[in-house]
Amino acid sequence: MIAELQCVVLDCPDPARLARFYAAVFGGEADRPDKRWALGEDWATVHTPTGLVFCFQRVEEYLPPRWPDPAHPQQSHLDFGVPDLDRAQEQVLALGATLLDRGDDARGWRVFADPAGHPFCLLRH
Repeated sequence: MIAELQCVVLDCPDPARLARFYAAVFGGEADRPDKRWALGEDWATVHTPTGLVFCFQRVEEYLPPRWPDPAHPQQSHLDFGVPDLDRAQEQVLALGATLLDRGDDARGWRVFADPAGHPFCLLRH
């Protein structure tokens, strides 16, 4: 092993808002003090119950992805397993997500955008 993953960092226009969104999705803790990162207006974190840390950094003139538009590629996306797609969809939409692709019920996954426009999928366990 060469390295250990410390965190996943997403660019965004409002780090605190995106940290609150993902803290609600993961059940994690937003902006917990951690000697590895300085918190502030330009940086926020979420410590997940599984130990993974997500960080959010402010980017001036941020341009969100436009899935599935290749002129504005997603660059990366997150997949989250859920036991009930309909219930999870209701919850993430209430938190500020946008439904991008519902697909059909047989498919077993749906595509959303977080409040900063990053695509993510909810997948049925």
